[in-house]
Amino acid sequence: MNFKFLLGVILAAGLSFNAHAEKIAVLGVQQALLASDAAKNFRGSLKTEFSKDEQKVLDLEKQVKAAREKIGKNKDLVSSDELNKMKIQFQKVFAEYQRAGQELQQKRMQREQGFIQEMRPILDKVIRGLIEKEGYDVVIAKQATLFSKKELDITAQVVELLNKQ
Repeated sequence: MNFKFLLGVILAAGLSFNAHAEKIAVLGVQQALLASDAAKNFRGSLKTEFSKDEQKVLDLEKQVKAAREKIGKNKDLVSSDELNKMKIQFQKVFAEYQRAGQELQQKRMQREQGFIQEMRPILDKVIRGLIEKEGYDVVIAKQATLFSKKELDITAQVVELLNKQ
């Protein structure tokens, strides 16, 4: 399909769409959710909840660096058997570091998904209420827009309403 033709279709659809929709808004749903007080509190609780796991990963990272440096400093000074032992130790520590990091990341993702599922009904209620109150005909996802005037963005309003919940 020709690019100019496609652009013309998009512009015509936009003009047609704009002629029928009287009140349009743009909303950054994820942005609103992440800017809410609930999300800030959640991030704080995550930090507390996973602080021991994060410290374990940091300690393992230090061990990996130390093992790598030990190999680098001693590779010409020790026997090949001793060097192999150091390399095996490095591989063990590195594998544990990777496993612990992946486990921590997976736990975080599960908790974040739980938070989003918990917040989704509240977010939907807030958005529906704002749409009804303000009489919006169309609310477009901010990520799907190429350009919009600042006055059309209702993200800050949604954050305020979320914080009141």
